[in-house]
Amino acid sequence: MNNQKLEHLESSFQQLCNLLIDKLQSEEYLTIELSGEQTQFIRFNSAKVRQTGIVKDGSIKLTLIANQRTAFATFPFTGDETVDNRIAVENLNYLRQELPQLPEDQHIVLPKNNGTTREVYPGKLLSTEKAVKEILCPVSELDMTGLYTAGSMIRGNSNSAGQFHWFATENYIVDYSLITPEEKAVKGIFSGQNWDHDKYLEQLKTDKKQFFALEKLSKTIKPGGYRTYFAPAAVADLISMLSWGGISESSLRRGDSSLLKLQQGKTLSPQFSLQENFSKGTVPRFNELGEIAPEILPIITEGNLVNTLISSRTASEYNLTANGANNYESLRSPELLPGNLSQEDILSTLNTGLYVSNLHYLNWSDRTGGRITGMTRYACFWVENGEIVAPIENLRFDESLYRFWGENLVTLTNFREFIPRTGTYGQRNLGGILTPGMIVNDFQFTL
Repeated sequence: MNNQKLEHLESSFQQLCNLLIDKLQSEEYLTIELSGEQTQFIRFNSAKVRQTGIVKDGSIKLTLIANQRTAFATFPFTGDETVDNRIAVENLNYLRQELPQLPEDQHIVLPKNNGTTREVYPGKLLSTEKAVKEILCPVSELDMTGLYTAGSMIRGNSNSAGQFHWFATENYIVDYSLITPEEKAVKGIFSGQNWDHDKYLEQLKTDKKQFFALEKLSKTIKPGGYRTYFAPAAVADLISMLSWGGISESSLRRGDSSLLKLQQGKTLSPQFSLQENFSKGTVPRFNELGEIAPEILPIITEGNLVNTLISSRTASEYNLTANGANNYESLRSPELLPGNLSQEDILSTLNTGLYVSNLHYLNWSDRTGGRITGMTRYACFWVENGEIVAPIENLRFDESLYRFWGENLVTLTNFREFIPRTGTYGQRNLGGILTPGMIVNDFQFTL
């Protein structure tokens, strides 16, 4: 999306906000949120295009507050001011009719003026004409299956207190699998803001080594504890669990958080430091209410819990100070700080054990105890004396974060990978997790 088009959408959104705010009645409060994208989609399998197209989409969410009650509505945003204005006013009137029928909310959060911000992060993406050739030619001899998404994403936020925020970014994601004739697979994600063909080829070179290693006879691993290397994609899946009843202040207050023991004084390994970092520009710093999160918020520092995510609603309920968290009090731009292990030393440091590239089906088996269950997936191997011996059959694990990020954490890699959120249900997701890989002692596999 070119600058002129972005500026037109920003101007149209601002005009729409002004129109709605001017129509508010006494004691009415309004928050207006915008989500939009222009995305090139390519689906492929067997290194051939199966579906391709350009998606242009946008939506507005209105949240109306009056008489201690809240109602919201969503509708399409086209950028055509005549169309958008008419639909917006219709939805505002609809919310006025709905509000009196709703119950009062004792912890309602009224809009505040959090100032004005504007962040635009342009990228250097493949042209729509070159994308297929650049992505598929290097793997033309393989069964490469997956999805390519690339383009602009925008977020806007305004309210009746006077604030206005605008965020726009460009990025791409190649989310793919290299599938063997025996239907084993190597999973890969290549993403960023600026396309780098040489880095793409380098990643594929590494993936192809694992691909050919999958041709060896699979080894069945008995249940038990194993020294294990988790690649960044697997670590990202484990970190994402903290957004589900983990780092939330509300969850801690209710006593159902996985970090309850950490809050009560237990510590993790001093190697483990997790923080929110919004300086990379992958997601906006403002939340649904337009509140601005700190650019960097330490969460766990050298194994100690130093901050939780506190939304304004939780702050109202427990008389706390909010820190810009979203309504779900989930991680939006997390990063795990790196360690000292180099890429070339991973296998020799692992020595004998499991190399885990990916995980899936994660769930809490004992949330307040910090226990996670899940399975290995894709290109996972048995390693002996620093050499890959054989791929493994899928394993289920059940293990406590207080062990694998605690006393059993051996080391973290000195490199990190950005693992993007790849969801496209409803709209293309923003953000992801920046994380190193890690080696853990005595990780417990159960099946």
